[in-house]
Amino acid sequence: MARVVVTGGSGFVGTHLVERLAAEGNETTVFDFGGPPPGLPEGGGAVRYVRGDIRDRDQVAAAIEPGVEVVYHLAAVVGVDRYLDQPLDVIDINLMGTRNVLELAERTGAKVVLASTSEVFGKNPAVPWAENDDRVLGSTAVDRWSYSSSKALAEHLTFGFIRQRGLRATIVRYFNVYGPRQRPAFVVSRTIHRALNGLPPVVYDDGGQTRCFTFVDDAITATLTAGASEKADGECFNVGSSEETTVGEVIRLALELAGDGRSTVPVDTGARLGGRYQDLRRRIPDARKAYEVLGWRSTTGLREGLARTIEWARANPWWLELPDSGQS
Repeated sequence: MARVVVTGGSGFVGTHLVERLAAEGNETTVFDFGGPPPGLPEGGGAVRYVRGDIRDRDQVAAAIEPGVEVVYHLAAVVGVDRYLDQPLDVIDINLMGTRNVLELAERTGAKVVLASTSEVFGKNPAVPWAENDDRVLGSTAVDRWSYSSSKALAEHLTFGFIRQRGLRATIVRYFNVYGPRQRPAFVVSRTIHRALNGLPPVVYDDGGQTRCFTFVDDAITATLTAGASEKADGECFNVGSSEETTVGEVIRLALELAGDGRSTVPVDTGARLGGRYQDLRRRIPDARKAYEVLGWRSTTGLREGLARTIEWARANPWWLELPDSGQS
């Protein structure tokens, strides 16, 4: 049992992390600008909620208090639709918010687990990517890279606090995490959302892009293991499945499991989004380090993860009523 803080704890990954922490008996504080989604209680028991803006240091300090042992920093602006529409918010929240968390953790003596992303690698063509592989990015005029750059700077800040200030911290880089509660703006969540609402699923470009889809429960296990392990201090870990799948195949499988036989709608991202967006042909992690150091590997196959996500979606009409947030 420990005293922990989860920033962004009302979000997709955050709610799953908070549930697991509370179930394991930890005294958990959630810092977020809003409360949890429907179906999850706000406060009570071992969980309390502190509302605030991660960019406001004083507000964050109301959550990261003396006695907190681990801060799981998940607060961020996520999703291509938001990268394109809110580039300033992406940078301010991902960078300034991380600085606030690191400074307060240093003051209180807490360890930090920073949730980062596979996006930091940009469009490096040499996959699979190991933790120390090069970053290859496009022009700063392309809004797509604002998220990658802000998260990379958040990592630089974290390593700076580790090396210059002696902060205990670990970085986990998520690769295409999916599962229940994810906003319908991503490949898996949007496909399921549209299929269960009787709408034709969307395929971007030719659907031949490949990804390694990681079920949220596996990502949570990796995150908690990193938070609890001294061997993880000062390290960065790729958190991703080793099952490479085309986007077209994951859409086909999701439709099969949802019992939807309708045709998909193709979207040309170049024509639709112009030069503000660039897609990646392959995004594949080398996750051996996480196994060698932490004993972690992704264990939920794509079929199982999709089936569990669809089952949850059918049982939660509030999620099916959310707006379709994709770029189309």
